[in-house]
Amino acid sequence: MTMVAILSGAGISTDSGIPDYRGPNGVWRQDPEAERLVTYGPYMADPEIRRRSWRMRLDGPVLKAEPNVAHRAIAEYERTSGNALRVITQNVDGLHQAAGVSERKVLELHGSARSVVCTACHARSSMAEALDRVRAGEDDPDCRVCGGILKSATVMFGQRLDPVLLGQAMSIAKATEVFVAVGSSLQVQPAASLAGIAAEHGARLIIVNAEATPYDPVADELVREPIGTALPALLDRLR
Repeated sequence: MTMVAILSGAGISTDSGIPDYRGPNGVWRQDPEAERLVTYGPYMADPEIRRRSWRMRLDGPVLKAEPNVAHRAIAEYERTSGNALRVITQNVDGLHQAAGVSERKVLELHGSARSVVCTACHARSSMAEALDRVRAGEDDPDCRVCGGILKSATVMFGQRLDPVLLGQAMSIAKATEVFVAVGSSLQVQPAASLAGIAAEHGARLIIVNAEATPYDPVADELVREPIGTALPALLDRLR
């Protein structure tokens, strides 16, 4: 049995209609001001930023998105390969689980956009429920438990990753025999460092990404073809 770890970034979900952030047509290049809507300091300090952020989510693609062929290929690999699989994702869309990957096999490093959390009492509820309140006229819905500020249960810019989750991800990177980084620019730290950690500990590092990444020089294999065709073919080989 081979241990395989997959680090997925925004590029794996673009075929599901979710734009990436840093690519040629990424969100930040199209609308640099949009970054403020998902940055913790401005979000907490400015009610208008929060109102714009909720409107953005109301019209956003995440809750409407469906898994694509790449997500389904990973789920099929888990079911049929006989190898140990762990998925570490930088994405917040929940599409790996929706495709059928076991919940316990997925580490969501940056949280989930399908839930909301109170910044004061940490109570959680569903994003769908919060957006229903926005549609009903609450432009900045507050926590129904304590009245605190609600936010998406994601790691915003300016917030630290959960140290427990990060520690688990690092342990996986150190132990895995094959590490596949797919659809990630490998620029956002500390998640990007997992590729280097895996390579340093003897894993075969495969990078599937349209553009060059900082970790290309230490990769054993670089795949530039579209993810929707390249990843299923790669996983077939890894069987």
